[in-house]
Amino acid sequence: MPRSRNLDAGVKTCYRPIEAAIRWCGLMRFEASILTSLGQRSLPNLMEFPRWPSLRLYTERIFDALEHGELRCDSKVPVHEEGDSIVRHVDLKIWMAHYYPGERPPFLFDEIERALHPAVSLRAVHVLLAELEATKVQFSDLSREYRSLQLKCETLSKCSSDERPSTSASLRDPGPRAETTYLNIIGALLSLLLGKAPSGAPYSSFSTQEAVISALLAYHPATSGITLRTLQAKFALARRSLGKNFQDFR
Repeated sequence: MPRSRNLDAGVKTCYRPIEAAIRWCGLMRFEASILTSLGQRSLPNLMEFPRWPSLRLYTERIFDALEHGELRCDSKVPVHEEGDSIVRHVDLKIWMAHYYPGERPPFLFDEIERALHPAVSLRAVHVLLAELEATKVQFSDLSREYRSLQLKCETLSKCSSDERPSTSASLRDPGPRAETTYLNIIGALLSLLLGKAPSGAPYSSFSTQEAVISALLAYHPATSGITLRTLQAKFALARRSLGKNFQDFR
């Protein structure tokens, strides 16, 4: 059965300062020999472990934090028989995140926490992920509206070529109110395609009107009415129809 990450990293509920320093240095596999060499002492001598110069430094940092009240010594945990102070895992993690944000030893921080930049908190990441999901939902709704409008345009295009006099005549020559309605719908949809959420995230991948036109021409190269000149003209009319209500996000 594979060992857990906690066992491999040497995670414990409480640590003596030297035990925490050993884990901070990544020397778990040498812990037994280091503790045997130290015996009753809590702090290595200056040149005692030349291969691991950080071991004494990190131990001194922990003792210094305890002495100046930066790191809490848990009075409810029995003091070690050798007289060392005892620090809790959670207190050690909080202290290191505050005073040494660039240090992320595996026994205190998981993979996600170690991958984050020190200036970026988990809460900020969760907020960004929530905004991303909300933007995806908005984009999905907008895409459905766009496809629905596209189907209506295709239906109108087919009906306009119908030979039935009453139907074809009415579709080819819509009244002013109907034409204004269509232009307002097109203008509002174009405004959304080029818009941004309150958080600053774009609603779609389209950043300009030209990009929208290029996509329409690429996906419908042989559709009646979908030409560069016609789209440019209709979009311009749609903008004017909405007037000040058109949101130009470019």
